Amino acid sequence: MIRIILFGEPGAGKGTYSAELVKKFGVPQISTGDMLRSEVKEGTDLGKQAHEFMEKGQLVPDMMVIEMVHNRIQQSDAAKGFILDGFPRTVTQAESLDQMLHQMKIELSGVIKIEISKETILSRLTGRRVCTNCGSTFNIATMKPKREGVCDKCGHDLIQRPDDQPETILNRLAVYQRDTAPLIEFYEKRNLLRPVQCEGPYNEALSRVFDVSEKMAKV
Repeated sequence: MIRIILFGEPGAGKGTYSAELVKKFGVPQISTGDMLRSEVKEGTDLGKQAHEFMEKGQLVPDMMVIEMVHNRIQQSDAAKGFILDGFPRTVTQAESLDQMLHQMKIELSGVIKIEISKETILSRLTGRRVCTNCGSTFNIATMKPKREGVCDKCGHDLIQRPDDQPETILNRLAVYQRDTAPLIEFYEKRNLLRPVQCEGPYNEALSRVFDVSEKMAKV
């Protein structure tokens, strides 16, 4: 049983590490970013509202995200645990999550904070390319596709997301410092925060994430 939050700056690798934790523990990844992008792609009312904020690198309003997460946690595949990726992003969201989990009689296992330099983040995000069809992620500097601009997995086009443009990235990092960084103190006070240094070779960083997550998991 494991219920954790994966926390870190934009481009820190939350999605990548979440996918590995999903395979390791057999619980779903709950990514608010992926869920919101899906709503935008499908043109739902929520997607249309969220699109304006996402394009500018701003946070989607709390109530929209909280409702979406609440509905997802109640699905049957999350009964034995989940990996929260990209939520909460504000103290208000964290407080709402606390209330939500308390009402559901669920306890968090812990919060993993991915620690990485700003220089690495900028390099990763400006080089990131995403498949328009299957959502697979590549990087023109560190994980190139076999054919430029083409997804290895399904053959569709790769694009640079609007929120990965340099100016938007800088805005996203500023928003993180203003709105999300206060969560460090919030979870430290609850003795739930576990920082993990993720600079350097990927396999070594992943091993450190696994070590911390295994200590959090309950039989």
